[in-house]
Amino acid sequence: MSEPMRLHYAPDNASLCVRLALEELDLPYETVLVERSTQAHKSPAFLSLNPNGLIPVLETQNGPMFETGAILIWLADTHKRLLPAVDAAERMHAIQWMLWLANTLHPTLRMLFYPDQYAQGDTGPTYRMARIRLAAQLDLLAAVQTAQWLDDDAPSAQGCYLAPMLRWAALYGGGLEWFDLARWPRLLAFAQRAETRAAAVRVAKAEGLGPLPFSAPIPCNPPQGSVL
Repeated sequence: MSEPMRLHYAPDNASLCVRLALEELDLPYETVLVERSTQAHKSPAFLSLNPNGLIPVLETQNGPMFETGAILIWLADTHKRLLPAVDAAERMHAIQWMLWLANTLHPTLRMLFYPDQYAQGDTGPTYRMARIRLAAQLDLLAAVQTAQWLDDDAPSAQGCYLAPMLRWAALYGGGLEWFDLARWPRLLAFAQRAETRAAAVRVAKAEGLGPLPFSAPIPCNPPQGSVL
């Protein structure tokens, strides 16, 4: 019998997306806390797993894997769930949205959370532009018909990626005085469905995310580890 996978995580970090997928797939896995308050993700031991020094890392039988989107696609393809089959017509749209989440939405959130990493000196313009970009991107996502996974009851790799990002936009992007998920009823309905799934309930309990982690998030209160 093979060893369970090991998820190197921090509470309410990008590892949350991978943890949701592991739970949806009902896979055995172990968690390894990466303590952000001590910069453990920049330690030589962690850098040997992910030279980018970013969370998450998923240790597999084939070695360590990094990049949230890549891990989600690999899990879905390996276990033949959460994404359409490679030869299915729906695969095209599923993959393009996975890459959009990874290459467009996630970087915008990073600019919002860590503007100092994208500008030298005054970070105000970077922060304000990130807010504008985020709103425009969510406008687009909520409107397009090819994102049918938003309306499905079944879990998806895209949903595992998006649900935590909606949470982070509300909590870590400047607060609810400017961000209100109700502005996008389709995304709000998606978040409400996602957080009622048994996998999401288990993950929310494990990481201290509160009872409505995606539609009406409250600050994370993890049993161990730090968020930032």
